[in-house]
Amino acid sequence: MLIQMKITDFLEELGSNSPAPGGGSISALAGALGGALTAMVCRLTVDNSKYAEVQSEIQAILAEADRLSAKLTNCVDADTEAFNQVMAAYKLPKATDAEKTARSEAIQKAMQHAADLPLGVAECCLRVLEMSGRVLKIGNANAASDAAVAGLMAHAGLHGALYNVKINLGSIKDEKFVANTQTKVSAIIEEDKVLHQELLATASQVIG
Repeated sequence: MLIQMKITDFLEELGSNSPAPGGGSISALAGALGGALTAMVCRLTVDNSKYAEVQSEIQAILAEADRLSAKLTNCVDADTEAFNQVMAAYKLPKATDAEKTARSEAIQKAMQHAADLPLGVAECCLRVLEMSGRVLKIGNANAASDAAVAGLMAHAGLHGALYNVKINLGSIKDEKFVANTQTKVSAIIEEDKVLHQELLATASQVIG
């Protein structure tokens, strides 16, 4: 599993001529890092008397940050597996009409999964971005820069994941699936714009 590798080994594998892991896995990793950083800031705020008024909210954000970080961590390997499934489908035999039909169906199924997975990553990253922005406002001020970095990582992971959604949609023939996915992508982008700008504005006020 990629996520079990040492960082140096992971980077070596990433920089090799193998097409996977690639941008999809890195986007998931970016989101996971953002979630973990958000959780760290929450833990530095919990039980701190200076932030007594926000303890309940911080506890709730902490639980969700941990959950999303774990989910995104799993997606690091899942994205690479989705890519491998697409490649495996393309390698299926196509000597007969029946084989061609089965191969085409397998490719389309694999492509849809390869689009759905990063869409889910983007949705998780959006939530991490939202939480990191909130923690930047109400969390431990000594960790404000960490909360800001958490949001930036989530923002980067979100857009990286959406690039992977879009590139896969170009090979999917199901027009309804494509249209529905594009609608979801547009909604995520619009919400990200607002949250990202809020994060930057808050960071400017809190950090300078």
